[in-house]
Amino acid sequence: MTFVQLIECRTSRLDEMNRLIDDWVEQTSGKRTATHALVGKDRSDASHIVEVVEFPSYEEAVRNSKLPETDRIFQDMVALCDGAPTFTDLDVVRDELLTEITVHRFFEALAAPGELSPLNDLLDEDVHSHDPMNPQDTIGLDSVRSEYRMWRAAFDFSITVEDVLAQGDRACARWTWTATHKGDFLGIAPTGKQVTMTGLTLFRFAGNGKIAETWWQHDQLGLMQQLGALDELES
Repeated sequence: MTFVQLIECRTSRLDEMNRLIDDWVEQTSGKRTATHALVGKDRSDASHIVEVVEFPSYEEAVRNSKLPETDRIFQDMVALCDGAPTFTDLDVVRDELLTEITVHRFFEALAAPGELSPLNDLLDEDVHSHDPMNPQDTIGLDSVRSEYRMWRAAFDFSITVEDVLAQGDRACARWTWTATHKGDFLGIAPTGKQVTMTGLTLFRFAGNGKIAETWWQHDQLGLMQQLGALDELES
């Protein structure tokens, strides 16, 4: 079970504390068991500092605390604090990457039957979309929705999200798109063909948690070949 330790202290010497943490990261490279560390400063009390350190398990946290480098750096950190730090030990019972959930909801909305949803709960009003199939970026929620409608008018499709990797305000999804060509697409009349395309989408999230920017990479050449658009060139 993932284990998290919250360390709270008061100090006016945050810069020095950050340097100590940098020293600890360097000195424990290849030995530490901590997987994630976050330091926050209380907005209402700048001297109130909270550090959150994540470990794969409580046992790994104990191993980490026994490293001589950890003990040495901790003693130096205590000397920077106004009073003794406090510790809270937490077993993680729920852990969700909200950006990952938003990515899944986004692809579900794109492929949902019926009218395309407004998407205003998922996309920022000023969302930017970068797609190699378009000569210019698509900017703004209304324009991006129009682009999605074009795809939905040309194809009945489903999207399988194979992987999502998320870090900070970015997430990257690997997906497989399976479709039936039912309408005009880039001048190609409906063929009724079953087609498949794979690709990646990189997402950037705004501070409000909505998608602010997307970069699409997909096998458009393979799609055009499946639709027969390259037959004359290949003959």
